[in-house]
Amino acid sequence: MPRLFTIALLLVVAFPAMVLAQLTADSPLRTQIEATVVSDLPSLRELYEHLHANPELSFQEKETSARIANEMESLGYDVTTGVGGHGVVAVLRNGEGPSVMVRADMDALPVQEETGLPYASAVTATDDQGNEVPVMHACGHDIHMTVFVGTAKVLTELRESWRGTLVMIAQPAEERGAGAKAMLDDGLYTRFPRPDYALALHVKNDLETGKINYVKEYACANVDMVDLTIRGIGGHGAYPHQTKDPIVVAAEVIVALQTIVSREQDPIDPAVVTVGSIHAGAKHNIIPEEARLQLTVRTYSDETRERVLASIERIATNVAQAAGVPDDLLPTMDIRDEYTPALYNDPALVDTSVRAIGIMIGEDNVVEGKPTMGGEDFGRYGREEPPVPIFMFGLGTIPSERLADYEASGQLPPSLHSSRFQPEPGPTIATGVKAMTAAVLNLLVP
Repeated sequence: MPRLFTIALLLVVAFPAMVLAQLTADSPLRTQIEATVVSDLPSLRELYEHLHANPELSFQEKETSARIANEMESLGYDVTTGVGGHGVVAVLRNGEGPSVMVRADMDALPVQEETGLPYASAVTATDDQGNEVPVMHACGHDIHMTVFVGTAKVLTELRESWRGTLVMIAQPAEERGAGAKAMLDDGLYTRFPRPDYALALHVKNDLETGKINYVKEYACANVDMVDLTIRGIGGHGAYPHQTKDPIVVAAEVIVALQTIVSREQDPIDPAVVTVGSIHAGAKHNIIPEEARLQLTVRTYSDETRERVLASIERIATNVAQAAGVPDDLLPTMDIRDEYTPALYNDPALVDTSVRAIGIMIGEDNVVEGKPTMGGEDFGRYGREEPPVPIFMFGLGTIPSERLADYEASGQLPPSLHSSRFQPEPGPTIATGVKAMTAAVLNLLVP
């Protein structure tokens, strides 16, 4: 175990009681945190509305990056821009102690906003395919950035209360599952202080404002995008016996793929194999030469991932061979580079962080969540050797009365990525800043 990591681990074991005592009700530190959050909230709300109204697509976050960099420079952080694209790294050294990284993501989605908010996005942009598309912060990254800046402000004002190094990173292209890798490949862990711990948060569309939730161990899944090409011998639709129909083979493959989860996978080890797109043919009476399938594959462990991907290739090949497709026309499988590794929350880091957050915002406001098969590339920061313990927690965004209205009407709240996703900024930002501040302070030397 590396010496720096060992020291940091010992510090977390030795100091949490002291830190937690400082966060209890009416303590000077807690009073200062709450007063600072109240004082900063109007400017943070202004920052949030600006970011929401000016979203940018993945790897296009030029103006967003500049705004975040300016905010961090004004607080006295040592700021580097252009890391892994438009990534920002802001470092604040404050004596000897652990290094803690806090990450926020910056990119938005190609979604037409339908919230009707006065600060709703009317932005359009050109995507990677040259299409003009609407853009919206439909996944709450504007909240993430605002909490990020708010946390940086509070921790700057509390410098007399902690020792260590803060590494605050604003990441591009989370929605592409590529931003974390880009920053790491650009030297995040070599050009800047390597973190002993890494923290992040993500908004929740179905959790009440004022609350956070947490998941130990696997919280999000491995995400693979797979292109499967089923080839055959085309011909006239009236003479199918003279062809090897790739559409029929594709249909059989799609059905057979369902047995991977239902018959090959341990029922308590979740996996998802979804065929999201199939394209083949151009006319009623022509049997085409090929059918193209696009799949999303979700798993947790690396072993399961490798086994499921191998099963997809095996099934496609064997079904084609059973249909008499020649060996030189057997299916081909391409696993896209935009692989997102599973997010594994370190259990010990979860426990100590949840204790601190509970004392700061109230234990009743901290609830255990459930793992999902969604993807989040924050997980990649924990996979570099030697591993870095990481923890991402969920942040409630919807007022209780609005959640009650949804329930009474039999509706679900608008999901993340929905054109109608509408977090309540004030209490969401305030809770996020207090929770993240408590989690960071709990890892630093008092």
